[in-house]
Amino acid sequence: MDAEARLTALGIELPPAPTSAANYIGCKRIGNTLYVSGHGPTRPAGPITGKVGGTCSIEEATDAARLTTLNMLATVRKELGSLDRVRGVAKVLGMVNCAPGFNRTPDVIDGCSNLLVELFGEAGRHARSAVGMAELPFDICVEIEMVLEVE
Repeated sequence: MDAEARLTALGIELPPAPTSAANYIGCKRIGNTLYVSGHGPTRPAGPITGKVGGTCSIEEATDAARLTTLNMLATVRKELGSLDRVRGVAKVLGMVNCAPGFNRTPDVIDGCSNLLVELFGEAGRHARSAVGMAELPFDICVEIEMVLEVE
């Protein structure tokens, strides 16, 4: 089953591709590599904000990481025309807006990784960094970027 069919089977509808918040583009293709800029957990009601381990629970942050991944996939679909053109996920960098002492960043970024594997199967397994940050733009609770192999 291809990625677009998996989305349908999973009952997932991608949001509209978000617009850039500053002077950058959502993704850049060089050859068969697509570099996806950092995205956050934006939704029509506004972004999901807060410090994980403080004002934002780990469950809320994990859900926010999944939402962030849906936003990235919307950007990828807009660029490529179809997620079926993704051959593999090479690398994910997940940044978590952490309250002092919070160190479960891998658990939060699993919200992204689990969705990528669910959608792309083995091609969705990737190298990853999941790091804590003192602050993120606009107080978002997570920001994620990724590198894809595309056709």
